[in-house]
Amino acid sequence: MPFGSKAKAYNNSKSLAYLTTEQALADFAVLLTDLKRNLSAEGSPVVLFGGSYGGMLAAWMRLKYPHIAVGALASSSPILQFEDIVPSTIFYDLVSDDFRRESISCFQTIKDSWKALDDQANGEDGLLKLSKTFHLCQTLKTSEELSDWLSSAYSYLAMVDYPIPSEFLMPLPVNPIKEVCRKIDSQPEGTSTLERIYAGVNVYYNYTGTVGCFDLNDDPHGMGGWDWQACTEMVMPMSYSEDRSMFPPYKFDYASYAEGCIKSFGVKPRPRWISTEFGGHCSEEHFTEYYCHCGSISMSLICDDLEYAIEMLSKDCSDDKLFEF
Repeated sequence: MPFGSKAKAYNNSKSLAYLTTEQALADFAVLLTDLKRNLSAEGSPVVLFGGSYGGMLAAWMRLKYPHIAVGALASSSPILQFEDIVPSTIFYDLVSDDFRRESISCFQTIKDSWKALDDQANGEDGLLKLSKTFHLCQTLKTSEELSDWLSSAYSYLAMVDYPIPSEFLMPLPVNPIKEVCRKIDSQPEGTSTLERIYAGVNVYYNYTGTVGCFDLNDDPHGMGGWDWQACTEMVMPMSYSEDRSMFPPYKFDYASYAEGCIKSFGVKPRPRWISTEFGGHCSEEHFTEYYCHCGSISMSLICDDLEYAIEMLSKDCSDDKLFEF
């Protein structure tokens, strides 16, 4: 860990300034070239693999260091989720589609829950009642705290909706969205909307059944570093659409976003830096992104050889699901 510990590395903006994609890619470039030299493997080709942020780094490293890597397999990597490249609603629309695909009634219950949550919060002792319903360790100060906690769970569930048990983010069962919707839909008649939501979200936050209460100030995913990057270079405009989304309508507001970053880290975001550094608005001249989608799992491979892309991607996707852009 840089600076000797996570606490020191994340201490302030001076040390966090080294947490950038450019620095990460340069570190990997030095590591790979040194490894190949030390192992007498200078002639060995390198293919990069990564998922999520790691997938973004893999794709970008192939573009920035083509002399070091011959290809990159990037799984679930949102390299186009930046200003004016894709619609700002696309991420949460796709998350919503995953829930709708499992159960229309589950999707609708979640969609209705935001109003139910606000109505409860605005009633007498509303925040206290919500805190009890969702087994929170501390009484809520605002309903937004709970909304953010629930929204995060749904987003992460879509990211890890694997056909196998996993512990990548949390201990989760096979097809966790299916299990969440089963819990929401199978509650006895007369169960309130918010009680159904608690039963569902408990699958994500407490599948093992060992959590006595939920601390909303906890950071179970270690997102402190990502929060910094989101406030400096990884500015991903995200909105909620009114019809397709199960989330309450919301339009990304850069001004308030920037204000939050200044308040948290004392830095102003650079919303166009990623597309300036790595492109995204137009296809690269020498490299092509080949893409396949299997259920809720997406992968892309950046290389200059279609046959190689098919060979790599067909291990997980049928050829008829391979697209090129």
